[in-house]
Amino acid sequence: MIVQILILLAGLLLILFGANWLVDGSSSIAKRFGISEFVIGLTIVGIGTSTPEMVVSFLSSLQGKADMAIGNVVGSNIFNTLMILGITALIAPLTITKSNLKRDIPLNIAVTVLLIVLGMNFTLFGKGQDQLCRLDGAILLALFAWYLWKSFKSDKGKDGKEEEGMKEYTPLVSVLLIIAGLAGLIIGGRLFVNSATELARMFGVSDKFIAITIMAAGTSMPELATCVVAAMKGRGQLALGNILGSNISNILLILGGAALISPLSFNGMTTVDLGLILISSIFILASAYMFKKKALDRVEGTILLMMEAAYMWYLIVNL
Repeated sequence: MIVQILILLAGLLLILFGANWLVDGSSSIAKRFGISEFVIGLTIVGIGTSTPEMVVSFLSSLQGKADMAIGNVVGSNIFNTLMILGITALIAPLTITKSNLKRDIPLNIAVTVLLIVLGMNFTLFGKGQDQLCRLDGAILLALFAWYLWKSFKSDKGKDGKEEEGMKEYTPLVSVLLIIAGLAGLIIGGRLFVNSATELARMFGVSDKFIAITIMAAGTSMPELATCVVAAMKGRGQLALGNILGSNISNILLILGGAALISPLSFNGMTTVDLGLILISSIFILASAYMFKKKALDRVEGTILLMMEAAYMWYLIVNL
């Protein structure tokens, strides 16, 4: 068991370092070709923080482990909203802007509702199966492409600030970083998924439980680090935007791509799992109007953390 835990941690470290190297190398090359900071942030850096979830879910789908592919994304979105935003709000209030209220938060709620409708077809309507088929995956990916285009179009013409801490390397170093990043993601992803599966068998728990707890928390470490640092620097809006963007990418890009690889059965998911994603998203929207402050502050942060604790208790009780 100790060996499997060490392999799990080694795989997670390779994924996290690999994602960081891939983002650094790609961003450096993009800057050399004169690509705008906004496009770099929206695509390379933005998707980069979701790379661990992408690798784990895609590999799980290829291996026919639907519970892990879906559980990782569902668990990550719950962890992102309840745990990460909860911790971040305790550090510093997170301002909710008009853009968040008009586009990002409603879109977050909309894609969550769409996921529930597509994935729980039989449970909700008594027709078909509770799964994401390849057509559903194609729909989600098409919506992700629209989301990128819409985000770029709405930001076009705005003056963007230089990304803080964005490094520029020589072409050779940049290419080596990309190669090392991809290698770390692939090798680390395989180690992580295989060891998590073995641990689930050893403890006699489901793949879903491992995916929705340990794997979800592990693959959300980039978001956690980004948000905590942003909050400590007084850039709460950056933290909120990171989580909203990550949650949307997780559903549209990652589950869309995973379903396109192989249909994903939702039989292991419950209405509590999926409902909590929707409830937490609606809570963020409601927070904009609570106490007449358009912000997530320490009160809302505490509530989010209490919801996460209650959900963990629910999972343990229902093992």
